[in-house]
Amino acid sequence: MRRALVLGVMVVGVALLLWAGWHNLRERKLAMQKARENQVVLIPDRQQSEGGDEMAPKMRGKQAPQFSLTSLDGKKVSLADYKGRPVLVNFWATWCGPCKVEMPWFEQFRKQYAAQGFEILGLADDVDAGKDAIAKVVQKAGVTYPILLTDGKVQNAYGGLDVLPMSFYIDRNGVIVEQTAGLGSKDQIEASIKKTIASGQTAQAGGM
Repeated sequence: MRRALVLGVMVVGVALLLWAGWHNLRERKLAMQKARENQVVLIPDRQQSEGGDEMAPKMRGKQAPQFSLTSLDGKKVSLADYKGRPVLVNFWATWCGPCKVEMPWFEQFRKQYAAQGFEILGLADDVDAGKDAIAKVVQKAGVTYPILLTDGKVQNAYGGLDVLPMSFYIDRNGVIVEQTAGLGSKDQIEASIKKTIASGQTAQAGGM
């Protein structure tokens, strides 16, 4: 009887140790996942506190670099296809939590400003995640704008991606009028879209 009692206590003790180990491992994984999702917010703060200017919009005011990429559904899509239209080029990745937050906002604004010719091109940065993983995120976010697969060169052409998400607002003349890094507010995104649509309209009206 006593041996059975001791054995029972030992079994319970081992079970508790195993549960504690599993619980600790699970908490650490969740913490690591949360830290990774928030990395895009933490990096700008750290760099700003160090007085660096790495997050300064390097591409603002410059002509948008041209690119030709394959879309998620296998079509060849070029920035030149949207010449004369305001375009938002958004770099994102499947692991990027803030990217997934703003994607439904983009979809809403794309429909809202479609009459002004506004278009969005979503450039998936982590192509190695696979088309299925990318398509799953796109579907869950309700995105219908073109999703393009990056080629490892377009990121450098746009100054390199220090953080994600990163967006470039290109006006009708092909000039980058705004560049943003990290997740902004929905109002900030809409303000940048309005600025992009308004930019170049006067020159277009006078020159065409």
